[in-house]
Amino acid sequence: MNSDAQNLHATAIVIGTQGFLFVGLSGTGKTSAALTCLAQAQSRGLFAAFVGDDQVMISTRAGRVIAETIGAIAGRAEVRGAEIVNVPAISAAVMDFAVRPVDVAASDRLPVENEQFDIAGTGPLPLLRLPDPSTETLDQLLRIAAARA
Repeated sequence: MNSDAQNLHATAIVIGTQGFLFVGLSGTGKTSAALTCLAQAQSRGLFAAFVGDDQVMISTRAGRVIAETIGAIAGRAEVRGAEIVNVPAISAAVMDFAVRPVDVAASDRLPVENEQFDIAGTGPLPLLRLPDPSTETLDQLLRIAAARA
């Protein structure tokens, strides 16, 4: 682990070749949205990997944001209101986007253009707002990410 890494309240996954760092307050659906995307990607035969849930270590290497799992909670995810589950995980991955799950009934219709999520001491990632998990969560995430790439 990079000695300059900082602990961030987030969930990190990889779909295909893109890393997604789910951010937001506790209880806003980060883990649920991330696990939904992983399951939908795996059911389609896409590469999908879990990095870490609730807390990940964030650093930069060669100008890229890296998320690393924390040993004590590696391979574990909290399914809110149910239990802690084991999830096959990788130890680290490059993050390309920050993702904020949003409640469509309580959010603005459109986000600020080219919105960024600033990670103190690390730099910004393009921020994608993702509607509540549904059967189309992965499609929505990939469509939004493609538009920002």
